[in-house]
Amino acid sequence: MEREFEGRVAVVTGGGSGIGRATALRLAAGGADVIVANRSDSGRAVAEEAGARFVPTDVADEASVRALFEAAGPRVHVLVNAAGALVTTALTPDIEAEDWDRAFAVNVRGTFLCCKHALPRMRRGAAIVNVGSVTGLVGVPDRAAYCATKGAVLAYTRALAVDHVDDGIRVNAVSPGTIDSPWIERVIADGESRDALVARQPLGRLGTPDEIAEAIVYLASDRAAFATGTNLVVDGGVTAA
Repeated sequence: MEREFEGRVAVVTGGGSGIGRATALRLAAGGADVIVANRSDSGRAVAEEAGARFVPTDVADEASVRALFEAAGPRVHVLVNAAGALVTTALTPDIEAEDWDRAFAVNVRGTFLCCKHALPRMRRGAAIVNVGSVTGLVGVPDRAAYCATKGAVLAYTRALAVDHVDDGIRVNAVSPGTIDSPWIERVIADGESRDALVARQPLGRLGTPDEIAEAIVYLASDRAAFATGTNLVVDGGVTAA
């Protein structure tokens, strides 16, 4: 199980920080040939740390995504769509249309484009894991745009799983709760306190990127061979409360 991804090519978007970084490191430790895709240069340092390859990528731009998968080569065994953007925390009347469109461009269009260009390189036994969110399952104050995008990601995951089940390609999602990652700094900057975020967690703490990476890697592995079209919620009990 330690080298369960030996000989496999894995593409991780949003690999420059947080959940994407933790996932890239875990896949590399499992023997995968990892391609770290990230819009900013932070992905380069992660790739060096993991012994992986770095490909600068804007997931909302099709030409950039096409170049990513050309760099990955003729076969892709694992795709993890971890790239995401919060963009805005405004109420609907205050959301700028440009911010709404940008949220969908990164979170939904980006997931679609990466799947579109990965699937022709995938064969039986390959796996896609999309990073959703509990906000795709429950309403969260001041998160209308983000909730909408993550709900779309979860619906797309189910549809994609059905479309490609006969090809032997599994498609699943992981929906994290509030994770202690650079994303938190954006939320705090927009006026929420860290203490308030922690107080909302039934387990009394925030999750870690490594905990979400373990869930992602499980779904990407042969250990989850009977799982497709599912959504693994890892939220510290938020959706159960």
